[in-house]
Amino acid sequence: MLLRLISNDTPRSRVLAALLLAVLLGLLLTPWLFPTTKALNVAAKVMVFIVLAASFDLLLGYTGIVSFAHTMFFGIGAYGVAIASSRMGAGWDALAVGIALALLASLLLSLVIGLASLRVKAIFFAMITLAVAAAFQTLASQLSEFTGGEDGLNFSMPPLLSPGFRLLEEPVLGVVLNGRLITYYGLLVVGVVLVLAMVRVVNSPFGSVLKAIRDNDFRAEAIGYRTVYWRSASNVLAALFATLAGAMLAIWLRYNGPDTSLSFEIMLDILLIVLIGGMGTLWGAVVAGAGFVLAQNYLQDLLRIAAKAVDGVPVVSQILTPDRWLLWLGVLFVLSVYYLPTGIVGRLRQRALERAAAQGSNRA
Repeated sequence: MLLRLISNDTPRSRVLAALLLAVLLGLLLTPWLFPTTKALNVAAKVMVFIVLAASFDLLLGYTGIVSFAHTMFFGIGAYGVAIASSRMGAGWDALAVGIALALLASLLLSLVIGLASLRVKAIFFAMITLAVAAAFQTLASQLSEFTGGEDGLNFSMPPLLSPGFRLLEEPVLGVVLNGRLITYYGLLVVGVVLVLAMVRVVNSPFGSVLKAIRDNDFRAEAIGYRTVYWRSASNVLAALFATLAGAMLAIWLRYNGPDTSLSFEIMLDILLIVLIGGMGTLWGAVVAGAGFVLAQNYLQDLLRIAAKAVDGVPVVSQILTPDRWLLWLGVLFVLSVYYLPTGIVGRLRQRALERAAAQGSNRA
């Protein structure tokens, strides 16, 4: 019912709806079902990467823009919170100023990049954004007076969000209601709101124009749409959402550095998430984002268990060693692309349509 009030982009597949519900319930219940530091950190990272991957899908899936500068805006959001909090102290005013300045910087930078570069062909725009992102990462490493250089910045959060704050003295169901838990659920609410906001955007008239440009930019230009302006608007909007995702990460970690938010590996991760989930389907970013982050953090543990089970078998035990988790992650990606060329969401929706068509023919 809530999805219909926000948008008509419902899952349209019972399996997809079940997966989305499982992700939401998993994030809601993680502090109670898995009250460990690692589980809570992984769940928080899932929230951040869902928002970040969904914002990248606004560019790649809905507008057809290939940008390698998306993590730059992610880093701007994280550095905005880090710099403001480290200089102004642990206060809500520092958070507000840091996020506001980061959004302003991302808006101006993305607008300049969009208007100056989106007139060129796709491959040249991708190369330009790659160069800009690399230059920004270098600046973040060298301007140590502001960014902390390679060491990054540690900072504190307002007392309400600090681990030392206790909402209740006694644990509830074995969980301590402290500032860390408040931060977690605050970020969860923000993440849900941002994803639903993006779903609303792509199903608005603005989103329809973006999809028209993606499908045939010449036809969109012919019927009166200045494609460079619409693409620039999409670039700005995606950058702002990525900035907010970066702020979420910094608030959770209470630390930020070049490798934390500006690494090119993050860019590759969100690209894989969008491809696995399905381009042009924000729900795919939710499902694939959760699965990808879980695989990154727990695949080694699963391989360790499997290696012990086949200990002594010459070849198999070597293949299943936890040190080869990246190999198995790559195998999983190749298999998902091969068997799900339209992504998880695309395949599930196709199966739902085929099932509905088969039921309709049987009734006839």
